[in-house]
Amino acid sequence: MIPTVSDVSCEDEAALGRLFTVAARLAEEEGLSEDGYRLIVNCRDHGGQEVYHLHMHLLGGRPLGPMLTRRQ
Repeated sequence: MIPTVSDVSCEDEAALGRLFTVAARLAEEEGLSEDGYRLIVNCRDHGGQEVYHLHMHLLGGRPLGPMLTRRQ
């Protein structure tokens, strides 16, 4: 188990590649590929991580807008 992105090592490259290929397959199966989707990986408290094992959130199905609000 990899707790956070900060704990990733070179030995984890195959597992991380798998994370992305599965996300792409799920997006295709859910009909999200054509219009697009967002993948989010949170890291530690300030990054919003609540569950301490590396995982990815797949969001889509509508326009998602910018990730962050721009400061004036």
